[in-house]
Amino acid sequence: MESWKLKNAGVACRVDLRAALPQPAGVTLEELKTTTSVSDLSLALQALLADRRGDWDHAHTLAQQAGNADGDWVHAYLHRKEGDIGNAGYWYRRADRPVVGAGVSLESEWDSIATELLGRKD
Repeated sequence: MESWKLKNAGVACRVDLRAALPQPAGVTLEELKTTTSVSDLSLALQALLADRRGDWDHAHTLAQQAGNADGDWVHAYLHRKEGDIGNAGYWYRRADRPVVGAGVSLESEWDSIATELLGRKD
């Protein structure tokens, strides 16, 4: 993991430098769905791609590693996908996102999250 170890007043913490990476310019949702190169993607997008490949455990780990609201949003989606609605609700609230109900398909939610994350400029 690319990270910096910071020390301040005797307190050490790790900051994952990939968590807040700007997304590659011009990547479309359809291109994202077929990409095999993830090194320049944020951890939240990497988590979505891991989920798309069927690796829920790795997706979950990446979402947790993101350590930001985007990762929390993907984390919520992953728990909704596994059927743990209570846990999903916690992560939606933590991401400051509305809880997604059963009327929204998982595919539609995945697309919505990915589209918004791809549109980020910062």
